[in-house]
Amino acid sequence: MTYNEFAKKLKEINKMGYIKTHRAGHIGIGKTLEDLLGIKENNVPTPNCARSELKSARKNAKSMLTLFTKSPLPAKANSVLLEKFGYESTRKNGRNELHTMVNAIDFNQLKGKPGFKIEIKNEMVNLVSFGDEILGYWDKDTLQKSFERKIPRLTYVKADSRGIGLDEEFWYNEAWLLSGFDFDKFVKLLKEGIIKVDIRIGQYPDGKPHDHGTGFRIFPNELDLCFSNRKRII
Repeated sequence: MTYNEFAKKLKEINKMGYIKTHRAGHIGIGKTLEDLLGIKENNVPTPNCARSELKSARKNAKSMLTLFTKSPLPAKANSVLLEKFGYESTRKNGRNELHTMVNAIDFNQLKGKPGFKIEIKNEMVNLVSFGDEILGYWDKDTLQKSFERKIPRLTYVKADSRGIGLDEEFWYNEAWLLSGFDFDKFVKLLKEGIIKVDIRIGQYPDGKPHDHGTGFRIFPNELDLCFSNRKRII
């Protein structure tokens, strides 16, 4: 299927209005769209004939998606975070853990006190304590490589949804071709609190930190804002 044929199909699907899901649950939106497009693999043509991933999202989704995961630098940053802010695991196994979401607007609250937040300075994304100590950081190159490794090129389709389960319906009424990491846009979204960082650190029996995946997260309806190249299809 050529790109023009693909774009034409998307526009035809848009005009169909609400369509009943082909499968119940979270994956229904993607499964239904792939069936309507007649594709079995999750990649689609782009204008330059390269292939891109196809993703779809409900505009009213309540849960955030992970853009990519990357532990903060330096190598001992997670040890410092766990030592300063960790608390006894809810599993009651004698180990500590730290599960918290941070943004660039407010300090998180840990143990009843202001903990730490995101601060952007000189193209560095820092984790800073309430006492202005830099606890960890990511540089521009690290963020760009992590982002483009996870999402190199994307065709992103958004839908209004209504109903639940097998009665859920989707109206696919917005689609974008997306590529390229834009650090300035990424920083802007961080500063506005739209992108957040999910810290999830556990502890091995020997006391060393166990990184369960430090994730940069965003609501699905705002994913397209992260890219430098954005071409709207519908």
